[in-house]
Amino acid sequence: MTRFHEEPAPGLEQAYQGTLLHAEESAFQKIEVYEHPTFGRMLVLDGLVQTTTRDEFCYHEMLVHVPMIAVAEPRRVLIIGGGDGGTLRRVLEHATVTEAVMVEIDETVTTVSREFFPEIAGDAFDDPRATVLFDDGAAYVRDGSEPFDAIVIDSSDPVGPGVVLFSEEFYGQCRVRLNPGGVLSAQIGSPFYFPDEIAMALGNAAKAFPQVKPYVGAVPTYPGTLWGYMLAGERIDTDADTAGKRAAERGLQPRYWTPEIQAGAFAVPAFVAEVASGSPVFPKP
Repeated sequence: MTRFHEEPAPGLEQAYQGTLLHAEESAFQKIEVYEHPTFGRMLVLDGLVQTTTRDEFCYHEMLVHVPMIAVAEPRRVLIIGGGDGGTLRRVLEHATVTEAVMVEIDETVTTVSREFFPEIAGDAFDDPRATVLFDDGAAYVRDGSEPFDAIVIDSSDPVGPGVVLFSEEFYGQCRVRLNPGGVLSAQIGSPFYFPDEIAMALGNAAKAFPQVKPYVGAVPTYPGTLWGYMLAGERIDTDADTAGKRAAERGLQPRYWTPEIQAGAFAVPAFVAEVASGSPVFPKP
């Protein structure tokens, strides 16, 4: 077995042992697939675990169902990133959806995912409602004009090249592409290890949207387990009763998300609220 690890913070190593099934360099990043004895198959990009067959639902359901349920009748949805297809699959689980456009910059990630992780996307890539484009997501938002009811950003963390997807300019362009009542969701990283990046993302989104709310969920393979997301829009509805009714009408059968979580996820721990406000909450070493 091969040992591999990531280092989310100084002096911290999150290590795994697994069998390497595939490795290649795309035009954008190093792509690896491992077989892990606990988490099944793992997709690793540039040394960072992106998803696994065992816990992918924890991430994808919170990223997708929370914004989708917040919209009364989402029909057209834009996904930025999401090359493994898990986000696309969850979007298409909503019976109201008539078109889902996924814009992924690295086609190789999707090719590898379809070969080694077919269960994550299911039939999503072949669904007639799905349009999959391999292009720059930020450019697609900037240069297009068609409106959407929800925009879901399934990207890398707000560091390095991916930082453009967390900028004030990008969020402003996203708002222009949303229909009235539309929302935007994004993963924004670990509150423990990336507090500055989370504060930056939420602050920039607040300059573009009237309402921005952080929420949290648990993803076992992500550093710190507690993972941060945000929901942005003109008016955000997180009522559990409304969520339950909409989920039933759309035929959702989630494994992580529940109507109660729709409301409860926004009741973030006090330190996460402090992180979101930009306050320093961790003592310097």
